[in-house]
Amino acid sequence: MILEMKVPSPGESITEVEIATWLVEDGDYVEKDQAIAEVDSDKATLELPAETSGTITLKAEEGDAVAVGAVVCLIDTSAEKPEGDAPAKEAVKEEAPKAEVVASAPTPQAATYATGTASPAAKKILAEKGIEAASINGTGKDGRVTKEDAIKAVPSMGTPTGGNRGSSRSKMSMLRRKVAERLVEAKNTTAMLTTFNEVDMSPIFALRSEYKETFKSKHGVGLGFMSFFTLAVVRALKMYPAVNSMIDGKDMISYDFCDISIAVSGPKGLMVPVMRNAENLSFRGVESEVKRLAIRARDGQITVDEMTGGTFTISNGGVFGSMLSTPIINPPQSGILGMHNIVERPVAIDGKVEIRPIMYVALSYDHRIIDGKESVGFLVAVKEALENPIELLMNNDVKKALEL
Repeated sequence: MILEMKVPSPGESITEVEIATWLVEDGDYVEKDQAIAEVDSDKATLELPAETSGTITLKAEEGDAVAVGAVVCLIDTSAEKPEGDAPAKEAVKEEAPKAEVVASAPTPQAATYATGTASPAAKKILAEKGIEAASINGTGKDGRVTKEDAIKAVPSMGTPTGGNRGSSRSKMSMLRRKVAERLVEAKNTTAMLTTFNEVDMSPIFALRSEYKETFKSKHGVGLGFMSFFTLAVVRALKMYPAVNSMIDGKDMISYDFCDISIAVSGPKGLMVPVMRNAENLSFRGVESEVKRLAIRARDGQITVDEMTGGTFTISNGGVFGSMLSTPIINPPQSGILGMHNIVERPVAIDGKVEIRPIMYVALSYDHRIIDGKESVGFLVAVKEALENPIELLMNNDVKKALEL
């Protein structure tokens, strides 16, 4: 029996995927549920499992864009699984190159009258630079020196020779292309503006130093910065609901929940999974959810549903060493908070200069829906919560907030 394997729908709004990588070869025997391909949608990279066991026949090439529901391969379920560690097909594949090498061994070409002769265009270039045509290995017919040969043989003025000047071309994945489109769309269709502030991270450093080991031993996750920032953002969103809103045509949609998108770097590029109802999460809840989503993104298991929606985004460029940046809004959201690296800097405290761990934070927002007063007020509210977390994020009860 021949089974036609069709592209399943990764999500409601997705009509097309791209074959990123075949994990098997044409004619291989595959087991049921074995991953046979990685497919890219405009939101994520997903694995395609075999629906049954049998011998596979591929019907699409890597890089092909195929519609959801289209046949990408056939599986012959009547085929028997090859015995032994090395199936006969693989043995044939190993032996074939030996015969090919013998049969296709190149025969040295004899030099002809054209060998080392420059074309008119090449001759002019070489004459201007004082280079003999005979000193160049021509790539043209019968060894002729082409214009391209002459250009490559002559270095640009002032450029030293001897270095590697190679290049390569590869097709962007569907996910990468979609990210590029969305970034350009955000720049072109929103009135994006960025406001900045700085945060003294000393209070959070002190809390983490005192409680991080106890927190990890009890909950199985670390007490990182993301929980403090997420809860600070949730508090600020409640104070400034316009930041937790979106434009839909001529309407403004405001949300009474906080679905926080977190930008994480995956093997296929930037991914933005969503923490649902972050307003109901504790420190432990945020850290557990961040860890879960980060692992799924890293392992390529993140689903479209897990990256759909979101009312506000947090992006942490600081993990890569970024000091300051202007993050780009994640449409149709209206705001994104950028975290950066923490550096000890001299600051004035009560008339004295002290060294404190400082992080620059940035809020990019859509000025069509968020005014300057709200954007600045939002970022100041985030700063206040991070610099006074015990009172504003923990209700003056650290152990209860950390569930210790």
